[in-house]
Amino acid sequence: MVLETIVLPLEPFSFQKNGSRSTEFAPISVYSVISLLLSSISIGVSFPFASSSSLAYPEKLSAHECGFDPFDDARSRFDIRFYLVSISFIISDSEVTSLFPWAVSLNRIGSFGFWSMMVPPPILTIGSVYEWKKGALDWE
Repeated sequence: MVLETIVLPLEPFSFQKNGSRSTEFAPISVYSVISLLLSSISIGVSFPFASSSSLAYPEKLSAHECGFDPFDDARSRFDIRFYLVSISFIISDSEVTSLFPWAVSLNRIGSFGFWSMMVPPPILTIGSVYEWKKGALDWE
């Protein structure tokens, strides 16, 4: 009896196709409808509680970037250290991103696949140590 009440909401999404039930997309459809409803409700409920004090304080509407208060034009030059840190982050982040699929398929790729992925981390480590020793990451 309990199982029938759980399955019943999916019944309108069932279609007969050559004598077999086709309910492949029923859970996805139900999930999509429920998520849209919950999103709409949460956004609608938040509007009455939203503060109108942001209109009273123009500082709240000003741009805030990288921890600095805006004191000049947005097209002003940044220090090169911001770019060095961001490039270092992008390189290390792409390496970590490539390590995840490698770790998942580690039992199928053999020794060649293992050793081919053991080459980039030491190179990146040597590059990071070089960058650190050259003072590229010093903020003074």
